Amino acid sequence: MVQVWYMDTEETDQRLEHHRNPPAYLELDDLYQKTGVEYFKINADAYQSDNTLTELRAKRGYTYDDEITCSEKCLPDYANKLKAFFTEHLHTDEEIRLILDGSGYFDVRDNEDNWLRIKVVKGDLIIIPAGIYHRFTLDTNNFIRTRRYFVGEPVWAPHNRPADDMDCRKSYIKHQSENFVQFNKV
Repeated sequence: MVQVWYMDTEETDQRLEHHRNPPAYLELDDLYQKTGVEYFKINADAYQSDNTLTELRAKRGYTYDDEITCSEKCLPDYANKLKAFFTEHLHTDEEIRLILDGSGYFDVRDNEDNWLRIKVVKGDLIIIPAGIYHRFTLDTNNFIRTRRYFVGEPVWAPHNRPADDMDCRKSYIKHQSENFVQFNKV
């Protein structure tokens, strides 16, 4: 099961857990209310026939998908890619990731601009809403294999912070102020 916690402010190795002292965890419902991030458990070994994923793809219009493996061995220009993934940014579209193998962290900002760290492992599917500031890093295992889903052709253009004047950010802030009550919940 996915774990979510408030991060400390240490700037040491980004791949470490970075718990506050004492640790402060969040439940999935609280994560959704604070950030709009959605979580689903998927059978990663049979994801092509997983009912939850099939329903999500149909309802949300995910028509394109691909696979990416992030590791020093598999990812060209590994060090620079990891730096780019860890730079705080947002996207104009949802970011949908299904973890097929390995593990890593998605960090998202809450409604008070605190970092929340979401540990993802095999079978976790998260949907990060358009307009939220976030970043990604591997953990100390240095390996993750992920399916990425898109509505139509992939548009994966990060917009580094600050990007508060973008329409997707303004829309996100509006939904956040309403605790995501009428947001994309399936």
